[in-house]
Formats: sequence, C-alpha cells, structure tokens
Amino acid sequence: MIDLIWVGLRSATPLLLASLGEIYAERSGVLNLGVEGMMSLGALSAFSIALLTGNPWLGVISGMLAALFLALVHGLISITLRGNQIVSGLAITMLGLGLSSVLGRFYVGNQLPTESRFTPVPIPALSSLPVLGKLLFNQDPLFYLSLALTLTLWFLLFRTRYGIVIRSTGENPAAVDALGISVTKVRYLTTALGGLTAGLAGAYLSLSYSPAWIENMTAGRG
Repeated sequence: MIDLIWVGLRSATPLLLASLGEIYAERSGVLNLGVEGMMSLGALSAFSIALLTGNPWLGVISGMLAALFLALVHGLISITLRGNQIVSGLAITMLGLGLSSVLGRFYVGNQLPTESRFTPVPIPALSSLPVLGKLLFNQDPLFYLSLALTLTLWFLLFRTRYGIVIRSTGENPAAVDALGISVTKVRYLTTALGGLTAGLAGAYLSLSYSPAWIENMTAGRG
C-alpha cells in the first residue's frame, strides 16, 4: 500500500508543478491553455540536453527555458496584442505538441543513463521514519523542489504584498493601474512563471518519472 502511494505521489508531481505557475497566471488575469504544449516541449528539451551533456540539471534549465519561450509567445498575443486567450493557449498547445513530436522522433526509444537522470535520494534520518519516511523523504530532488515551491509560492501569493498585487491585477486591474503598478508587467511576470513551472513539470517527466523519450509523453497531464 505504501509503495502504491509512493508511486502516486510521483505521478502527481508534474501535475503539481504545472499548476503552481498557472495559478499565478490566472490570478493575474491571464488564462493559459497552453500548459500541455509547454510541458511537452520542456520534456523534450530537458531529455535531449541531459542525454547530450550527461547533466540532468542542465536538462532542467533547458526545459524551463523552452517552455518559457512558448509562455512569452502567449503573453505577447494575449497581453500585448490583446488577442483571444483561449485561442492563443490552444495554439500554444498544438505548437508545443507538434514541435516535440517532430523533433523528438530522433530520440524515440532512447533511455537516459543513470548519471543523466534523477533518482531517489533518501534524506538521512527522515527517510527512516515510519510511513512518511518512505513517502516524502525517499524521493528524487525534483520532488523535494516541488514541495519547497508549493510552500514558497503559497506564502508569496497569500501572505505578502506581492501576492495582493497579483490577485488584485486579476480582480481589479484598474485599481492596480491607479496605484502606479504596471498591469502588463505583472501579467507578463506571472505568465513567465507559469511557463517556467510547466517546463519544470515536463523535465520531471522525462528526467525522473519516465527517463526515456516516447511520443506524447505528457499524455494530457497539462
């Protein structure tokens, strides 16, 4: 039973990572339906760079930057050009899935060697705790990072002035603008954050959860 929950936590990690940044984007008034595409392109970029360099952390950075690019494209269309956010998000999804499918065909069937992927790293003392030790403290570094990000982003959004500004931007942008705060800047920053966390989610899929490239790796998780 504990092993089943352990696997469940690993399966939920990319969902958690992808949703963290999207929560910020939507709270600021930007709906991004392109998370699936950003995750897919991020997964491919992370996998290819980790395979070439042997360094999974370089893969993570690459995946986050690839997804960030798509997020900024969505920001340009929906924030600067004031295009339809739904149409733009769906286009980003199709673009990301299409690019990862075309470019990823060279990597289909390839697996990452052990040194190029993330493996569970037990935390001394804590990993020996009953039940929780196995579930929470015998995971890979990206799992631990997801927990830290969850707590940090929750605190920023609901316990700081920056969080108030972000939430107010989505609820009453005119009031935020009247205070001299750039609504456009806030929305770009949160959209970029959504892209970075989506890329991190994709990197988790291809570097830890299933360290071998297969087509449609995200499988609707976005």
